Amino acid sequence: MAWIQTRPKKNGKKTFTVTIRLKGLPTQTATFDRLTDARNWSNSMESALKEGRLSSSIEAKRHTLSEVIDRFLLDPSIKNKTKDNYRPWLMWWKDEIGDLKLIDVTPSKISKHRDKLLKTPIQAKKLGSENKPRTPATCNRILAALSSVLSLASMEWQLIDENPCKKVRKLAEPKGRTRFLSSSEKENLLKVCKESESKDLYLAVLISLNTGARKKEVWELNWNQVDLKNGVLTFNQTRNDEIRSIPLLGTVRDLLRERNKVRRIDTSMVFPSKADPKNGILLERPWKTALKKACIEDFRWHDLRHSAASYLAMSGVPMRTIAEILGHKTIQMVQR
Repeated sequence: MAWIQTRPKKNGKKTFTVTIRLKGLPTQTATFDRLTDARNWSNSMESALKEGRLSSSIEAKRHTLSEVIDRFLLDPSIKNKTKDNYRPWLMWWKDEIGDLKLIDVTPSKISKHRDKLLKTPIQAKKLGSENKPRTPATCNRILAALSSVLSLASMEWQLIDENPCKKVRKLAEPKGRTRFLSSSEKENLLKVCKESESKDLYLAVLISLNTGARKKEVWELNWNQVDLKNGVLTFNQTRNDEIRSIPLLGTVRDLLRERNKVRRIDTSMVFPSKADPKNGILLERPWKTALKKACIEDFRWHDLRHSAASYLAMSGVPMRTIAEILGHKTIQMVQR
């Protein structure tokens, strides 16, 4: 229901205040100097409210960004892994602009804080260590976390008309690493790993080179993921939460078969930790020692994954097949 009140001014002129009240919606008011303008606004506003065209605008004025972030983190439909990854970044947004109403969370304010992120170094965890600069890639991930929240607020919760992050450009990121082992480097590295004091290093490196699996996937490999009969390795807990199976061939399959014959009965881990057999092993120290002995510089364990992809590409394996083996969702990642 809408009505118009007439109020006289000191100069003798009149103002016209429109009040609209509809059940279940906040009261809307506005004041005009002309009766015609008041009537036009009253008719259009009442019509919009009845049709639900202004519901999101109203909700955007009632809720703060902090409230929406909290709702996101408590939403049971969102995976816990996603929440855990986003939580520290969303807490940063809460501290910075969490008190703003959703209607005030504009692209300009978001981009301003995105630039602030880039200029703010990451605090060193150890005393005496230098603070590290925050990279454009990290800033883009932090922005993506906020975008996920505001996307839900727009599409599912209908608290805002549009996700403002869509109008905020991503920072330019440098091209990713393309480091992979040359034939001689590969030969030297495998020789050194085979001679390593660690009985696990050689096989773990071979698995990474032959399957393109990530470090955590290899170090925490479980026997229930290994099908020696059919020669298949299955990764259930992947970064993108998609199960993928990779063929086990040649030496890797033979070595896993031999290891299976003498496997420990108190754990299902392929590479059990000495401290706690129920957990996967940490191979960082023997890995660095092997790199040093093999005279290989500027190389990380993740580059074994790049090497595996490069060998497959050079062997003529189709891009789509390589994407499936590595668990990439886009061909662009494979092409890199």
